[in-house]
Amino acid sequence: MSGFLTLRRSLLGAGVIGLAAALAACGSSGGGAAGGGSGKKVYMLLPNTTTVRFVTQDGPKFKAAMERTLPGTKVIVQNAEGDANKQVQQVETAISGGADAIVLVAADPFIAGGALQKAQQAKVPVILYDHDAHGGEAKAQVVFNSLSVGQNQGRDAAKLFGDGTPAQPKVIARIYGNQGDYGTTKYKQGQDQLLEPLIKAGKIKVACATYTPGWDPAKAQSEVEQCLTRTNNRLDGVVVMNDGTAGGAIAALKGQNLQGQVPVVGGQDADLQGIQYILLGYQYNTVYKPFKLQAEAAAQLTADVLKTGEVPKSAVDGYVPNDFMKPGVPAKLLPVQVLHKDTVDKVVRDGVWSWKQICAGAVARTPTCVKELKG
Repeated sequence: MSGFLTLRRSLLGAGVIGLAAALAACGSSGGGAAGGGSGKKVYMLLPNTTTVRFVTQDGPKFKAAMERTLPGTKVIVQNAEGDANKQVQQVETAISGGADAIVLVAADPFIAGGALQKAQQAKVPVILYDHDAHGGEAKAQVVFNSLSVGQNQGRDAAKLFGDGTPAQPKVIARIYGNQGDYGTTKYKQGQDQLLEPLIKAGKIKVACATYTPGWDPAKAQSEVEQCLTRTNNRLDGVVVMNDGTAGGAIAALKGQNLQGQVPVVGGQDADLQGIQYILLGYQYNTVYKPFKLQAEAAAQLTADVLKTGEVPKSAVDGYVPNDFMKPGVPAKLLPVQVLHKDTVDKVVRDGVWSWKQICAGAVARTPTCVKELKG
């Protein structure tokens, strides 16, 4: 494994249920108001509204998990709406507002460094949630195994496009996430492990490859539209990095009536639209990251820091580099699961979405929805 991440123990074989039980056991002692939680104030600062999961899933679930883990804690959720400088101002406001801790989903990994330094000067601990942040101190980071995400995405892409030949390679576009993000770097690394051998063998040809500032679906749409123009609509597939960029790619394909004909692979987050597009046949997969599990892990680490000032060594699985801390930010790494058309019911069983929410509009006529709605 590269120097980006040093694992203390492998999480690839860890089950979600076992990890949830471990987190519950870790927080079972002193989790009530008697543990000093009453009156604490925690700010959760989200990066944007375009990555839908942060608004619909992570914010509410963290708030609920924090109340369970440390009752009486006030959680204030704010959103930078894609403006990294605004997020730095929100950190300043949180500090002046009496924050006891900040849970930060960085809008930009490098601009966030200024926020980390301000928090450090004010002695307000920061827990990084999902996104990395460079140039300052953070107590911990709660993140899904990003390399595994990319490997799952790359495995599906290799399965779909690996049957090309040097004489007739499969032509694809690669739409990456926000450049410089730890996640983007690791997703690409994981995808490359499966795709680079096929590219070098001439079985796959990459016609276009570009990063997507701020993970903005509209920018992803523009990128794919340009690639379609450049290739005269001759694309065999699009490999993306999350459901938002997948949605942007599908919007571009719709403009040429190519949705469902050109596979979009590499979804992530199990967004409602992503699940719907999978059932419609527009999107091939999504990497499911149980939001409740991440929220509970972040809540437990936040509670630990509020009570003791430190992150338990038992909670650290590895380190995420941030150009400031050595060997990096202590990280809690969580397992992922890839979903396809025949396994999307997982999000219903986990209570993320209901069939009523999923099976709306044209999606209601898909075989899966016809079956589920009848039941």
